Amino acid sequence: MHFSIPETEVRSGENGSSYVAYNIHVNGVLHCRVRYSQLLGLHEQIKKEYGSNVVPAFPPKKIFTLTPAEVEQRREQLEKYMQAVRQDPLLGASELFNSFLRKAQQETQQIPTEEVALDICLSNGQKVTVNILTSDQTEDVLDAVATKLDLTDDLVGYFSLFLIREGEDGGLTFVRKLQEFELPYVSITSLRSSEFHILLRKSYWDMAYDNDVMDNRVGLNLLYAQTVSDIERGWILVNKDQHRQLKSLQEKGSKKEFIHLGQTLKYYGYIKFDPCITDFPEKGCQVIVSAGNNELNFHVKLPNEQMKEGSFKVTRMRCWRVTSSQVPIANGTTNPCSSAKCDVKLELAFEYLMSKDRLQWVTITSQQAIMMSICLQSMVDELMVKKSGGSIKKMLRKRHNGSIHRADSQQAVKSPPLLDSPDPNREQVVKLSTKLSSVSLRGISASNSANDISGNDFHGNYAFEGIGDDDL
Repeated sequence: MHFSIPETEVRSGENGSSYVAYNIHVNGVLHCRVRYSQLLGLHEQIKKEYGSNVVPAFPPKKIFTLTPAEVEQRREQLEKYMQAVRQDPLLGASELFNSFLRKAQQETQQIPTEEVALDICLSNGQKVTVNILTSDQTEDVLDAVATKLDLTDDLVGYFSLFLIREGEDGGLTFVRKLQEFELPYVSITSLRSSEFHILLRKSYWDMAYDNDVMDNRVGLNLLYAQTVSDIERGWILVNKDQHRQLKSLQEKGSKKEFIHLGQTLKYYGYIKFDPCITDFPEKGCQVIVSAGNNELNFHVKLPNEQMKEGSFKVTRMRCWRVTSSQVPIANGTTNPCSSAKCDVKLELAFEYLMSKDRLQWVTITSQQAIMMSICLQSMVDELMVKKSGGSIKKMLRKRHNGSIHRADSQQAVKSPPLLDSPDPNREQVVKLSTKLSSVSLRGISASNSANDISGNDFHGNYAFEGIGDDDL
């Protein structure tokens, strides 16, 4: 997650006095608005809980009213403080830090704690409505959805909640995976747009884990619905013969066989991102990026209209970073950015082993750069667990997605700690597992993947035998 404080506001307090509010953004979107005194209180609590030698430096108090230059200096210092806390494996995953952010989010949006109904979308277009509190965190909402679907406790960790945006043309944009420091109801309500929804989707990459999910009736239906949806959207490519086989299996109700065939198809289990810009293999190239199978796949349109496809394996990325900057909207002015006159520009850059002795930075400019980074981190997590002989069942649903590196960072990505298993003692409510019993395969694209690219692929010519600490 990328934390920033790009702006401040002068606001009026309850007694009529004014104060400076610091707007904390997560992934370029306003999460909460806090005062210096609130962050100081958090700092003091962290110091008390974890010791002074653990916490990063905090900007000191000032006796007199701050000048505009001093406010700006404090803003920068507080931004660095929040980033440092989040990037620390201990502090960033602490309930102290996360509960502070949840409370601040709720206060900022001025949403009282009360019982509400929240719609969660399934991949087949249906919705599950759960009764929750507005103050329920992501894990609570995921538990409520799993309970309503009758998804067993040992499979909850295989799924996550994602914030998505659905376009008028039916296109689907993954905004982010909902995190432990946010309240899903508040997050979706604060966007004030019917385009945004919360989607339940599998959150692992290795298709070997599909077998665990398919052993459960509800898990099988969820995975089947997702596979059908990805094929319909063209995220999974099929040719005419495969299309006929899929239709036949669907008509027979052979869901497992349908999924097994899907696993053999190109881009099975990938997340596809919106068109964006890359500097590889040339600067300014249009690209469609997909994440899956421990790689980022590039489908690039060169300036000469030629199409190329290639993949970058996560095991050959030495490190990566996400940077954000405010870019003035083209209006003929050179004034400094304000929240009304600027767009947030996000970039994902990774250092890649192109050949045995050559590393090269590759940059993607995309509003989904942080989501791409989260995908890379979760792939690393799985590989590290697999290498250590562990199981995804031991990985918590509240997996910490790792830190986002600033422009001056050269630190390699780190795998987050593994936490406890979920509480199996959940209250049983009305079960809606039958919601997933039937999914129709409407209008599968019959395109052949061989026709979609020129065959002029690009890739490095050196690969590691296995994943190692030095590779990450």
